[in-house]
Order: sequence, then C-alpha cells, then structure tokens
Amino acid sequence: MKFAKLLNVFVGSVILLTSCSKDTIEPDYNEGNLSDLSLEFDNIVGGQKLILNNVNYRSAAGETYNIQLLQYFISNIKLKKADGTEYIVPQDSSYFLIKADDVETRFAKVKVPAGDYTSVTFVLGVDSLRSTMDISRRTGVLDPAGGMEAGMYWGWNSGYIFFKMEGISTAAPVDPTGQHKYRYHIGGFGGYSAPTINNIKTITKDLTERGIAQVRAGRRSNIHFMVDISKVLSGANTISLATHPQVMFSDFSVNVANNFTDMFTHDHTEN
Repeated sequence: MKFAKLLNVFVGSVILLTSCSKDTIEPDYNEGNLSDLSLEFDNIVGGQKLILNNVNYRSAAGETYNIQLLQYFISNIKLKKADGTEYIVPQDSSYFLIKADDVETRFAKVKVPAGDYTSVTFVLGVDSLRSTMDISRRTGVLDPAGGMEAGMYWGWNSGYIFFKMEGISTAAPVDPTGQHKYRYHIGGFGGYSAPTINNIKTITKDLTERGIAQVRAGRRSNIHFMVDISKVLSGANTISLATHPQVMFSDFSVNVANNFTDMFTHDHTEN
C-alpha cells in the first residue's frame, strides 16, 4: 500500500512537470528556418478609406473633423498556434512606426517559424522596459533623435508618443496659430520607480474566423487589419473635440487610450 501511494505521487509529479514544460519551454528555432510574415495596418474612418487633409468625417459626438497627421507605434508581436504553442518575435525586431502618409510603413514585417497561427498579439505603444533602456538599445524607429524628427518622442518627458493624430475641426477653438486645430499626442508607459500614466495597450486578435496565418518557407503570409481611426473618438469613451481639443500627457489621455483596442479588426489573411 505504501509503495502504491509513493508510485502515485511519482506519476503525478511527472505528469505535472510534463504539462508545465509544454507551456513554459520555448522551442529552439534556428534563425535560418524562419519564414516571412507581415501584419498590415490599413487605416480607415468608419467604412471609408482614410484620406489625409481633404476629407471631413463626423464623430460620434456629431463634430466634423479631418485628419492631417496620423502615426502610431506597433510593437511586441507574438503569435499562437491552436495547440497553445507561442512564438514571440525577438524584441529587437519587433518595433514599427505606422505612418498614414507613408504607405510602405503600414507593413510590420517579421520572421517566424513555419506553422499555422490562429491568433496574434501586439502592443500599441512602446513598453516600459524598452522606453527606459540605454539609448544604444533604442535604434531604428526608436532612436530618440529620429523620434523627435518624426514628432514621436517627448524630449522634455524622455518618453515616446505612442499615438499621434492631428487635424482641423470647426468644433475646436481657435489656437495660437489661428486654426481650429486639435492635437492628440498619447503616451505614458507607467514606470516602476515613479509610476505615471500607463497608456500601453495590448491587443489580441483571433484569426480563425477570417483566415489563419499559414506561414511557409519561400512565401510571405500577410495578416491584414483594418484600423478604424473613428474609434479614437467613439470607442469605449465618446470624446468631444470641442471639450478636449488638445490631449497630451494628462490624466484625460487615459480615456483616449482606452479606445485604441476597438480600432483593430482582422479583415483577412493572405497566404
């Protein structure tokens, strides 16, 4: 009887360890065996294609506005298979700046192991760890100098602007430039030693309804997202441009950031 109990404990421990290892051990992928995958971010407003400067849109608050500038960071891409296996794109290769005025930037191109992926996760913003790393580790689109040129880095705040949208709305008061200008510059990575606003948003999308990503050697799979910019003003929170024409590093920015997750819809996958 005592031996049987010990045997049961041993078998149970082996099962537990086996199941834990399946979830926690990352596959040892060879870089040479990785295949091409892209995430495409196609900006729209409601059911219309986004056209900068020359088209007026109407918000949920009934206000008319156009969009003159739109840019946002996508980062920390992770993919999952139906069996729960995950592949995390190495961080150094997982930061992208999407610019509405530059069609080439709408593709976040990465390399992943061949396989059938049923969901994808990414971050809108720049995580706190990377935001506070030594500048030598912040290159490419994260280079603070380049970020300041692109208008996506607060020199005074030493932080990235995750999402920037600007335009004209007659609902907005006249600003010092004499225009009815609104400006939404949303950032804030939280922080540990001195916690601040945290507007980082993690977004997960199921791919099974409109096409899983069948990644194979010798071809590029493309996960196509529609990004409805109207949701910035009408997602979880309805935002008025008349009441809040300038939203930057303030407590109210959280209300805008909470709308970001509603912007992304998986439209289809090209394999």
